[in-house]
Formats: sequence, structure tokens, C-alpha cells
Amino acid sequence: EPGLEILFHRNIKAGRISFTADLSHAVLNSEIVFLCLPTPQGEDGSADLKYVLNCAADIGKILADNPGHDFKIIVDKSTVPVGTAQRVTEQLGSSGASNFDVVSNPEFLKEGYAVEDFMKPDRIVIGSDNAESLEKMRHLYSPFVRQGNPILEMDTKSAEVTKYAANAYLATRITYMNELANFCEAVGADIDAVRKGMGTDDRIGKRFLFAGIGYGGSCFPKDVNALIKTAQEHDVKLSILSEVDEANHFQKTILPKKICKHYQDDLKGKHFAIWGLSFKPNTDDMREAPSVIIINDLLSRGATVSAYDPAAMHEAEFFLKDTITYAKDDYSTLDNADALLVLTEWNEFRNPDFDEIKKRLNTPLVFDGRNIFDPEEMAKEGFVYYSIGRSVVGQ
Repeated sequence: EPGLEILFHRNIKAGRISFTADLSHAVLNSEIVFLCLPTPQGEDGSADLKYVLNCAADIGKILADNPGHDFKIIVDKSTVPVGTAQRVTEQLGSSGASNFDVVSNPEFLKEGYAVEDFMKPDRIVIGSDNAESLEKMRHLYSPFVRQGNPILEMDTKSAEVTKYAANAYLATRITYMNELANFCEAVGADIDAVRKGMGTDDRIGKRFLFAGIGYGGSCFPKDVNALIKTAQEHDVKLSILSEVDEANHFQKTILPKKICKHYQDDLKGKHFAIWGLSFKPNTDDMREAPSVIIINDLLSRGATVSAYDPAAMHEAEFFLKDTITYAKDDYSTLDNADALLVLTEWNEFRNPDFDEIKKRLNTPLVFDGRNIFDPEEMAKEGFVYYSIGRSVVGQ
């Protein structure tokens, strides 16, 4: 995460961060205990709470073994389904704990901007009905909201739903624009022009309106499915989100379809260069990344791939193993490639040396899954250029 290393070392040097493998020491010497544990997607789409509940059980035993401890606030910071605070409370109680409160305090951090989002939050959501907990949480976060951004207090269930509702809505915006881009391409419209026309409406706003090859990462796919699953458990149908999930899977097939159409369904022996592997820029996260789907599709059709990403090369080896060639930089990726595919919108890809690209590629052909280049400029530079929701140029 940009900025994290500086913050990390500065606070270690100042003695504000310490580390321990002794859970008992950590819990008994803290006022507030944050549960920042993974909640991976289970096979049925639900969030797996075993890490959260197992940790709660361990904390409960520690508190039970030390009955004279001070009041403890146990904070659910992980993204968890509605009702989790109650389950954590019950888990702590069944282990014999007392003199505690469980607070829901979801995070709203964007990968690649986590430090900035934490230091300057749009809002802080605190779910609790305990006056002492609310007062301590307000005091904890007060330095971060001096400009007046709100601390929103509510019940734990509403706080838990707020996190899922926000992520699912943003996933819906992205998916709507992706589907609209496919429509624009079919009728000859330009999704970028449409995006600007929409974004200037202050009821809509400009963010999360960029068309592409589908969302990925550790949050949106998992949270959309978890919300759908929780709704099903309560006999509620979230049909829009079910369509969002299905449409997002389809969007990840859009670029391979364009490539297959260009080559008349014959990719055997073709070699493709790929810029960008992480699901978004400024992170090395490859979870649910469209690049994995796209690369595996190309490989299954007999093509070969070389790829470069500024941050995710090591992570890519976990997901793609030795099925592709990992290049040392962006330009060397292009050597002997029949086309360039842009799959992540890293800033360093936005203003390349187009002459160098043409020199290294076998043919001046680009498939841009993130619309980072201007079609008119690409035509002037002599490329055949495919993008998302815009007309093909250079053919």
C-alpha cells in the first residue's frame, strides 16, 4: 500500500507499535481489541466466520481466566454478515467472559488508497448501544475527523449491513457501466462520452463509472455473494445483485471474445504481451483478477503469454504458476508478441513510447481492457486498437 511503509517505520521508531505472539498479553493490556481477520467466501457463497469466531473463543477464555480485567471493547473490523456481532458476543459469553462489549466498526478502505482512506475517512461507522463503548470509540477516531466528516452511530446490525450495502452498490455501478459499454459498442456510441454525460449529474457523480473487463479483488466479489447468501437465508431475493454477479463473470470474457473474433477463432501459435495483472493499480492483489480468467482462456486456445505488472509479479506466480513468461519490464514483454493486452490501468502504462511498442510487436495491434488510450491517437500512431464500449480503430 502506498505510504504504508513510511507510516509503519515512523511509528515503530516512536514506540507506538509493538508486536507479540502472546494473545493473552495483547488482550489484557488493551482497552480496545480489533478483530481484523479474514472472512473468505465459502463454497455456498457465504462468508466463512471460523477465524473470527475461533479468535473470539480464545479471547473469551482469556477474559474468563482473568475476572478482574478492565472493561474491554471487542471490535468487529472484518467484513462480516449481519448478526456477527451477536454471534461474537455469544461466543465470548459461552467461554465465560464478562465485562465486555462487541462493537461493529466496518472499514471502508480502497486497496491502493488504504492509508489515505484511513487517515482521511469519508465517515466512521460505529455499531453499538453501549454508552461507554461509543464514547471510547468516538475518542479514538476524533483526530481523524477534525474536518467534520461524520462519525455515524447505529446498532450493530445496521453497521454490518452498511459495509455490504456500500460495496454491493459500487459493484453494481461498475457492472452497469460495463453492460452499458457493451451496448454502446453494439450501436456505435462511445462509452467515455456517455460516462462524462452521466458523471456531470450531481445526483450520480463521477466515480465508479469507468467501463472495463470486470471487477475483482478481495472485497466486491466476496461481499456481493455473501450479501446474496445472507438474503437467501432470510427468504429475501436480491435479484439485482444476482444479475450483477453473473454480469461481472461475463464481462471477464469480453476481451477474449474480441481477440478470437479478430483472429477468426484461431489463436494457436499466437503470442500475447500483457500489461497489468493485479485486479487494479497500486496493489499486488490478484484475487478474482480478470487477468487470470483472460490469460487462462488464451492459453486454453493454444496461445502463449508474456506478462508484466509493476507490483504483482510474485502474486501472479501463485495464480498462474509457470504457464506464462514473466517479463522484467513493460517493453521487454512486447518482444515477438502478436498483440498487446492492457489489463490493469497502472499510470506508468498511460503514456508509453508508441514507436517502441510498434518496433517490438510483430503487428501494431492493441486490445485495451481499461480504455487508457485515446482511439484517435492510436489511429494516428498506426495501431489497430480495440477497447471497451468504443469503436475499433485502424482496421
